[in-house]
Formats: sequence, structure tokens, C-alpha cells
Amino acid sequence: MNDQVDSGRRRLLTAATVGTGAIGVAFAAVPFLASWLPSERAKAMGAPVTVDASQLEIGQSMKVVWRGQPVYIVRRPKAALEQIKNHDRLLADPNSDDSVQPAYIKNTHAVRAINAEFWVGLAVCTHLGCSPLGAFQPDNQTQLTGIDLGAQWPGGFYCPCHGSKFDISGRVFKSMPAPRNLTVPPYTFAGNGIITIGVDPQAKA
Repeated sequence: MNDQVDSGRRRLLTAATVGTGAIGVAFAAVPFLASWLPSERAKAMGAPVTVDASQLEIGQSMKVVWRGQPVYIVRRPKAALEQIKNHDRLLADPNSDDSVQPAYIKNTHAVRAINAEFWVGLAVCTHLGCSPLGAFQPDNQTQLTGIDLGAQWPGGFYCPCHGSKFDISGRVFKSMPAPRNLTVPPYTFAGNGIITIGVDPQAKA
């Protein structure tokens, strides 16, 4: 009789031990599996950001955040693109030699973009980090009331903090407080207007 009781107890204890172990494994697996998912911290550290820019109207822009920094996406007016090579003499670094951008962006010269119609760049002035305002229409047809950008304004950006001016490709004009052109981050562009910031297309194999 005692043997039967002891045998029953052993089976019960064995089952309980196995069950507890299985539950322990399951709970241990939760943080392990969760570690596969990108956290908010991981995104802030540089996870790519994908944006649909196809709905932007001509002359409109949008801002997104990547690595904790604001990034401009501008759908450039045709008139501004037509003038983009006509004012190099007025720029401090027309070839972006001393500026920050991927090599495949520098190779596009004055356009500074994978797709000429869409410009992507940090909305951070290279002087003291203010956020430039968009004044994308040429010939001073802007909404920046009270600010004279000049009759020959080609379209671009104006920093309200200390007056630095940049063209529609983010290239800084001469004699401005900003020492360099606006930074262009690595990004990819899909034909349907999908832009992924933080991915280098030349790094894809």
C-alpha cells in the first residue's frame, strides 16, 4: 500500500517538476524573443525610417525624425530645379566638398539627391543647430513675411536664428554664419515615392 502511495507521489512530483520547468522555460523565452523586436531606443539609435512622400504637392515639404534629428523631405518646384546650376558663384561650397553627404549624393553635383524632384536633408543649420525655414519658390515668392530674401532668390532655406541662407539643395551661400552645406543622410528612394532614411543603397549586396 505504502509502495503505491510513494509511487503516486513520485509521479505527481515528477509531473509538477516538469510542468514548472516548462513554465520557467516559457517565461525565460519571453525576454529572449522580445529582444528580437526593435525597441524605441534602437529606433532612436538609428533604425531606418520609411516615409511615403508621394502625396506631397509641388513646393511642399514634410519633416520626419531620424536618430533624434529632424529631416526635411522637399518636393522641389520645377522653376527652382531649372535655376539650380545658375548660382554656383554665390555659394560657399557649390560642389559640397566640405559638406556631409554620402558619396552617391555628392556625385549628383548641384542636385544633391537620388531623385531630382525630392530633396532629403537634415533640417539642422550647420551654424548652431537651429531649424531652417523653407522658402522654396524662387524670386522671393515666399511666405516668410518681413524677410527680404532678394529679388534673385533661387528658392531654398532660411535660418531664422542668424540669417544663414541655403539653396534648394541645401548649399550655403557665401558670407553666412553657417560654415557648411546642410547634411544629407543616407537614404534610398523607390519609384513610388517611398523614401527610407538611414539605409545606404550602395551597402546592399
